[in-house]
Amino acid sequence: MKITVQSIGLTPHAPLEDHIEKKLSKLETFYDKIVECNVFLKVENNPDKENKTAEIILAVPGDDIVVKKTTASFEESLDQCAEVAKRLLIKKKELA
Repeated sequence: MKITVQSIGLTPHAPLEDHIEKKLSKLETFYDKIVECNVFLKVENNPDKENKTAEIILAVPGDDIVVKKTTASFEESLDQCAEVAKRLLIKKKELA
């Protein structure tokens, strides 16, 4: 699975990229037909502390799986996205 990271208005540091790679590469264990994974990181322009948005788009045969979460840190947003994506992939595998 190819993982592409795009960040809007920021430059992700190495530990964050490692975190992304580690979290998302595990998704292949739940569904092995993932073609690619696009990750979008963005800092929302609002006064809240919870303004770090992570969006994951998983390209799988049939439909793309899109998950978007906003929390106080990119790591937390990514963790939540990965959890939801995992559940959706398991559901998709069971229906196949």
